[in-house]
Amino acid sequence: MIELEGVPELIDPVMVAAFEGWNDAGDAASSAVAHLEKEWKGEVFAALDAEDYYDFQVNRPTVFVEGGTRKVTWPTTRLSVVRVGGERPRDLVLVRGIEPSMRWRSFCNELLGFAHELGVELVVVLGALLGDTPHTRPVPVSGVTSDPDLARTMDLEESKYEGPTGIVGILQEACTHAGVPAVSLWAAVPHYVSQPPNPKATLALLNRLEDLVDLRIPLGELPEDARAWQLGVDQLAAEDSEVAEYVQSLEEARDTAELPEASGEAIAREFERYLRRREPGQSAGGHATEGGETAPFLRDTPSAGADRTRPPKPQRPAPGREPSAPSDAAEADTEAAEKGKPQDGDGSGDSGKASGDAGNGETGGGGENKGEGDKGEGDKGEPDGPVPD
Repeated sequence: MIELEGVPELIDPVMVAAFEGWNDAGDAASSAVAHLEKEWKGEVFAALDAEDYYDFQVNRPTVFVEGGTRKVTWPTTRLSVVRVGGERPRDLVLVRGIEPSMRWRSFCNELLGFAHELGVELVVVLGALLGDTPHTRPVPVSGVTSDPDLARTMDLEESKYEGPTGIVGILQEACTHAGVPAVSLWAAVPHYVSQPPNPKATLALLNRLEDLVDLRIPLGELPEDARAWQLGVDQLAAEDSEVAEYVQSLEEARDTAELPEASGEAIAREFERYLRRREPGQSAGGHATEGGETAPFLRDTPSAGADRTRPPKPQRPAPGREPSAPSDAAEADTEAAEKGKPQDGDGSGDSGKASGDAGNGETGGGGENKGEGDKGEGDKGEPDGPVPD
């Protein structure tokens, strides 16, 4: 049994997880969880033993100097808790780490042990893949689950994917077999600007998570970062006629596949999000007290920030490459996003087909990004077919 000290009884907890590596194109998913930790002042209460799950020649430890003393940070996966204040407070268990190198089943069982002890009611795993999607349009985000009942009640796609998978797919299946409701949210990142960071994709994941768990997520400077990122890519693409022409072809394919008007359900979803952000009494952090005020729940801890950086130069499209049409499974989400908040980079839709360099590992098939090596080396896969688990 897992012993947890210093963790209070949680209120309607939801576990939100993301892992650097194969399932994290543009670092969009891991940056989303890092944003939640930063905005809601998460405190790490547990960390998995790095010796059990990581190959240190693949994910190397880092050395740093603090107060004149050299210290080592080992690659691992850490868990933190944040309480979202307001009229209906609830807790989030945040899981952020690196895709393990070995013992995946034990890795998932250990995370499920924490979920059981904390009374987690839903697990949401975030991922990002490369796709034939233009950077000028809302980022497609697809919600997938292996539970048919959950798919109907939460308006998600039921997973039909077959092929290679990463830790996101394995954790989702482990949750299903353990009887824990689980959902994965996938953002499609343009393959021609696949290098991290991608604040627009991070913003899209957070907006979809906000809708899924019915919470108001403080966005901080993320919308401004997303607009600056898109402007930078616009400028870089304009400098290369081949890239500009390719982006235009992707835009035409995307626009042709979308319906001319958003559905009533999509409009209602955007209006509900607008109302949530105007609700009085919603706090950006801390927990609700009897007097209606908020107080710090957990102390602030260092978290990876999303500094505004000039986007890398877009990669030239491969000769003869044609944009792929969006899949039927995600058209509904895409049309909803188009009428939503394009200035924030929100959107949902299909992930399409992808290739290009970014992140971690070699090009893989079947919808996810397979490979190994230190983060930042190699390619992130080439999805082909349904959104991966």
